[in-house]
Amino acid sequence: MIQTIIQINQALNTFIWGIPAMVAIIGVGLLLTIRTRFLQVRKFSDAMKNTIGKVFDRKKAQKGSISPFQAVCTALAGTVGTGNIAGVAGAVAIGGPGAVFWMWCSAFLGMCTKFAEVTLAVRYREKSKDGEYVGGPMYYIKNGLSHKWLFLAYAYSILGILTVFGTGNATQVNTIVAAINEALLNMHAVQESQLSSINLILGIIIMGLVAVVLLGGIKRIGRVSERLVPFMAILYIVLGLGVILIHIDRVPHVLASIIVGAFNPKAVTGGTIGSMMIALRKGVSRGIFSNEAGLGTGSIAHACADTDEPVRQGLFGIFEVFVDTIVICTLTALVILLGNEAITYGAPAGAELTIAGFVSVYGHWVSIFTAVALCCFAFSTTIGWGLYGSRCVEFIGSEKWVKPFLVIYSLVSILGATVNLGLLWDIAETFNGFMIIPNLIALFLLSNKVISLAKEYFKE
Repeated sequence: MIQTIIQINQALNTFIWGIPAMVAIIGVGLLLTIRTRFLQVRKFSDAMKNTIGKVFDRKKAQKGSISPFQAVCTALAGTVGTGNIAGVAGAVAIGGPGAVFWMWCSAFLGMCTKFAEVTLAVRYREKSKDGEYVGGPMYYIKNGLSHKWLFLAYAYSILGILTVFGTGNATQVNTIVAAINEALLNMHAVQESQLSSINLILGIIIMGLVAVVLLGGIKRIGRVSERLVPFMAILYIVLGLGVILIHIDRVPHVLASIIVGAFNPKAVTGGTIGSMMIALRKGVSRGIFSNEAGLGTGSIAHACADTDEPVRQGLFGIFEVFVDTIVICTLTALVILLGNEAITYGAPAGAELTIAGFVSVYGHWVSIFTAVALCCFAFSTTIGWGLYGSRCVEFIGSEKWVKPFLVIYSLVSILGATVNLGLLWDIAETFNGFMIIPNLIALFLLSNKVISLAKEYFKE
């Protein structure tokens, strides 16, 4: 039975992340980039001012909304997660160093894609019966397109609900537990035979924390994300920069292997990975898994922002993809390629490859800090995706379904802590691919609206 599921998922994954999907993802990103005249480059300084410049802006948001900075932190909470650590490691191991180059390319185009998603989410959002702003792909499909496209909104919501349990919860919690286990074993604090009991306890604790945050509503989610995201990002960046500085003499060689490996993987991996398409697929798919540009999920958090300017909030999307992929994913890739003497290319790998890179420089004691960073990354993602799932449930059903969904979502944390989730990672990647389809269609059809909103805002 399991083998059949694996084969079916492999076939679906190959199809959804094959040439047609690459053409659609890159094509829509390229279309938006050209039509906005490379807005992610022209307005990059504006994006930085509207994000980093808002760090100390503590203005209270109106009832039913969160501040623009809390919105970007909530969206980053959903994007900056295990995809930045385990996802990048998997991309490099299976696709070679060249996968990083294609990750950069998808991120460059993804900045404009996410700008469009966030702008449309704020423009076409609604207010729920509780007075909270709700929005995202399902709402800009519903309110921005004609009634005949409504089926895309429901398709997106259904796929979103199916995806959140794996992508947003189980795989994230599994990474938290794996990081804590490795830290405890490296410190010789526990025996391997004790881990199953410890994992169950950890699962119950995480379940409780997730429930407390999510059931507290959008205001509590915003407050937790606002504090957690900057802390975890700075901690991880500092540790990563330390690895780079110690191996600074090898950085030019590693960067060269990334460029060469993108077009000729054999030259870098010794023939283990011979197809440029493998590097391309893994780079793009894991890049999207991490920054969510094209998925549309991050725009759900942005729709909650207390702002009257869709385009100004859209600039936060550019910032998110830049921080998530160009900064954090690149740091992870360099830690892996600089900190590991030999990598077994062509074989699956996860967070342990990233941790090994840190340990090779700092020693086993750093496992504690990497465990803390991993826990923060994964927990923040679990919170962010809990919000996304609840919005999808609310769109399909009603607000009374949200709390039961969040209870079930929280309970999945125990499953994530106690079960081997190798297959679930692959299934999550497949569902991510299917979620992209309705969203990309909507972005293509609404591209004229994005252009007109941007021109009006920048008075071009």
